[in-house]
Amino acid sequence: MLGKAELLDEIAPLNRGLTATQTDRLAVQAAVARLEDRNPTPDPLAATTQLEGDWLLLYTTSQELLNIDRIPLTSLGAIYQSIRLAENRIYNLAEVSGPPLLSGLVAVAARLEPVSNRRVEVRFERGVVGLQKLLGYVSPSQFIGTLQTTDKFSLLQGVDFSINTERQSGWLEVTYLDDDLRIGRGNQGNLFVLQRV
Repeated sequence: MLGKAELLDEIAPLNRGLTATQTDRLAVQAAVARLEDRNPTPDPLAATTQLEGDWLLLYTTSQELLNIDRIPLTSLGAIYQSIRLAENRIYNLAEVSGPPLLSGLVAVAARLEPVSNRRVEVRFERGVVGLQKLLGYVSPSQFIGTLQTTDKFSLLQGVDFSINTERQSGWLEVTYLDDDLRIGRGNQGNLFVLQRV
């Protein structure tokens, strides 16, 4: 699909949005809008096979995510969003590269509730920050399995904390979905372009 290739070409050199200029952001917004107009899945929340799974973030305007790259002596690695519809859960995982043996992980777990055929309310419940090695991190799917079976990591593994769902909530709308690309927009005006892992 031409519009999809155009969007992927626009975002490829932008390092998930870290190096995007205002001109770049406008070009990406225009390419996204053209693709959203041709969304092949008008009812994405009903397309469970397409929506479910692990997604790699290709581009975002979310400064909250991109600012992880500003931690001294580290750089932002891959960012994943994993959707588990059977449990009404969504997980965000950001890998953080650092000095040898000091690569980190920032993970957030949230409950999602469909409110339309394209939009879900997201209520953040739990955060985990620590070193990948101590947390036993291998991959997003593996770590989500660990999160689901571990009530709380020990302080020797990382910082595991509850999040006040009343203050940390929002919505996410799926504006484009096909077999391997998903575009979403959030309540703070952020744009997310993700590719199936």
